[in-house]
Amino acid sequence: MNKYKDSIILGIESSCDDTSAAILINGVIYSNITANQAVHEKYGGVVPELASRAHQENIVPVVSAALENAKINISELSSIAFTKGPGLLGSLLVGTSFAKSLSLSLNTPLIEVNHMKAHIHAHFIQEKNISVKTPDFPFVCLTISGGHTQIVYVKSPLEMTVIGTTIDDAVGEAFDKAGKILGLGYPAGPLIDQLASVGDDKKYAFTYPKAGNFDYSFSGLKTQFLNFIKIESLKNPLFIKRNLNDICASYQSHLVRYLLKVLDKVLEKYPCKDIALAGGVSANSKLRNEFEQFGKIKNCNTFVPKISYCTDNAAMIAMTGYFMEKEKKFTDLSTSAAARFPIS
Repeated sequence: MNKYKDSIILGIESSCDDTSAAILINGVIYSNITANQAVHEKYGGVVPELASRAHQENIVPVVSAALENAKINISELSSIAFTKGPGLLGSLLVGTSFAKSLSLSLNTPLIEVNHMKAHIHAHFIQEKNISVKTPDFPFVCLTISGGHTQIVYVKSPLEMTVIGTTIDDAVGEAFDKAGKILGLGYPAGPLIDQLASVGDDKKYAFTYPKAGNFDYSFSGLKTQFLNFIKIESLKNPLFIKRNLNDICASYQSHLVRYLLKVLDKVLEKYPCKDIALAGGVSANSKLRNEFEQFGKIKNCNTFVPKISYCTDNAAMIAMTGYFMEKEKKFTDLSTSAAARFPIS
């Protein structure tokens, strides 16, 4: 019996290398469990086959822990929300298959979730005994991760339009590529952020790519950074070692300014009083600080999720499920994982 009477949603996330499960009760998060995969660190990036194998090992204990921590019996679930895409197909298939099997065995409604919408819905996750301020509709959200860079106009919980995107690589890849060039570990973003904190962000200059009115391009920036390091290292073989903090600070600052430069143009056409960040790269401390200052200049309220809701997690999947459950937007067992799954 469902003692809460209303909504108890199990969220399942498996789009890349994090296996995550969460329980959301009437819009409030009660548990959010994530198993990370350290196996990819020595390869300098996610290995799809290893990721899907690890998901198979992790998904049952992660779901069990989420139910146990929330003190919920599996029979009480009102819906099961899972990541349909976008993401790594092998990883997505694990979560999709598990969710479908559970839905069939329990006769519980199934909700397919767009991973990028879920990142935006992370702003609406409520926690027990904590009042979380949420953006008002409509608002503009800069959604940035290792695989995506998008500017989204959010008209309502389920009405979203991508108005700007990257024409090639994502900003997260620009961080990781630089990290590889500099000999840092994976993922490089947090390491660059840490090293940059004591560096001079004005020491080295880079140029801005041209990618259309509201779009980004990071492929050329990665090449520009590679050539810069090659040239300086030829002059001085110890260049990286002696200037690592300044290199990280300058490159990171340039990426942040580029992200906000395009967002500034978007707000001229889509003026909103609320603006938001979402996705794994929104955990970057430089971006969070600059975004807040940008909001003050533009006279906008700024919203950035807690660090734990920036990276891939099942709480955001459950939150999207909550909005979709309200509108009875369920799917059936014919649904399948989709490596490409546009927001619109």
